[in-house]
Amino acid sequence: MKKYVTILFLAFIVITNAQKIDYNTNKGFVAEGYDVTEYFNNKVVKGSSAYITTHDKVNYKFSSKENLEKFRKNPGQYIPQYGGYCAYAVAVTSEKVDINPKTFEIRNGKLYLFYNSWGINTLDKWIKEDAEKLEKKANINWQKIKK
Repeated sequence: MKKYVTILFLAFIVITNAQKIDYNTNKGFVAEGYDVTEYFNNKVVKGSSAYITTHDKVNYKFSSKENLEKFRKNPGQYIPQYGGYCAYAVAVTSEKVDINPKTFEIRNGKLYLFYNSWGINTLDKWIKEDAEKLEKKANINWQKIKK
C-alpha cells in the first residue's frame, strides 16, 4: 500500500510539473505589471496595485476593476505568447529574453512582447524579417524551451 501511494504521489508531481508553463515575471508580474488587457486597445498602461490577480501561479496587474474582471472571465485571451518573453528571441535564438513592456504587437488576436533597448528594437526586426515565418519558428522553439 505504501509503495502504491508513493507511485501515485510521484505521478501527480510529474503531471503537475508537465502542465506548468514558464512565464517572464520580471518585477514580480507578467508584462512587468502592465495591464495585459489594454494592449488589445492598442494602449500601454501600467497596472495598479489595487487590481491584482493570480493565474497559473503568476501575478498580473490591471489598471481598473473592469479590466481585472475581463481578464478573470477569459485569461487565455490576454496572456502574452511565449510566457511574455521576447517573441523575436524565442524565434531566432530559442532563448528567453526579457522585454520592454512598451514594445508589443497584437497579431491574429494574440499578444506578442519584444525586447527594445540599447538601439535594438526586436519588434522592428520581427516585422522586417517576416513575422508570420518567425511566429511559426517561435511556436516550435517555445515547445522546446518552456518548462
